[in-house]
Amino acid sequence: MKIMKYISLVLAMALTVSCEKHVVEYDATPIGDVAEFQLHYMNPVAASAPNYIIRVEVNGKMVANATAPLNTYNAIPSGAAGRFYEVNPGNVNLKLYLKAKLEPKGDSLVYDQSVTMQAGKQNVFVHDFTQPMVWFDNGFPYIKRETVTTDSTAWIKFYNFLYETEGVPTTKLIQYQYVNTRTNAAVNIGEPVAFGEATDWEQVTVLKAAPLDVSRTITFKMKEVDADGNVIGDLQIMNSSGTYVAYSGTASLTIGRWYHHTMAGFRAVKSPNSSVRILTAL
Repeated sequence: MKIMKYISLVLAMALTVSCEKHVVEYDATPIGDVAEFQLHYMNPVAASAPNYIIRVEVNGKMVANATAPLNTYNAIPSGAAGRFYEVNPGNVNLKLYLKAKLEPKGDSLVYDQSVTMQAGKQNVFVHDFTQPMVWFDNGFPYIKRETVTTDSTAWIKFYNFLYETEGVPTTKLIQYQYVNTRTNAAVNIGEPVAFGEATDWEQVTVLKAAPLDVSRTITFKMKEVDADGNVIGDLQIMNSSGTYVAYSGTASLTIGRWYHHTMAGFRAVKSPNSSVRILTAL
């Protein structure tokens, strides 16, 4: 018994010394002290490999390369929804390298601009290699909805990056709408937005076709609005045949999800013509 007692005492002393020399610390950075961002690439170009961004540098550090490029009308970080890059708040420099510009002895750098980022989540858009990025607050944290049985709501944030022709952003105010599947009536999604602007996160009603459904295909439309808020008519865009038609599109919405809807491309050119590019936020 004495031997066991002495052994226990030695172990207790050893553990005490060990704890004094090796203090356990949790080196975590509070989320409010960092800037988190997603980078969107919305230049009005053909959606093909020569226009992919094959290298992205943030403050001199590579975050994307040819193995996982930044594709046209897309965003990074790629993969699951809700991923962000982290940087220190303040001035952030981004360099983009274009696949089409690669030469054996040449430099493929096509974009070198900086933007001021704030603590928290944000989205930055590149829409022209000669213009500054456009910055948006991400709107996080998102609204939580708790229901006893089921819900019928998705959220959309609409961005206007529509060009008329090469180098000419649209001057049209666009009212984005969805069609209610029960009444067939067009419902406004937020307020009209000019080029480089976005709505807030707006609720869209997703009416189930069957009790166990979680998603439904919704029709979307756009109206052209004047400076006084009066509707001029349907937004006319040129299709691939060179004919102007009223914009109309469809997309599947899942109840409880959040989506970025970005109008990009050329309105008055048949190729690459304009459409809404959809990315899932959450």
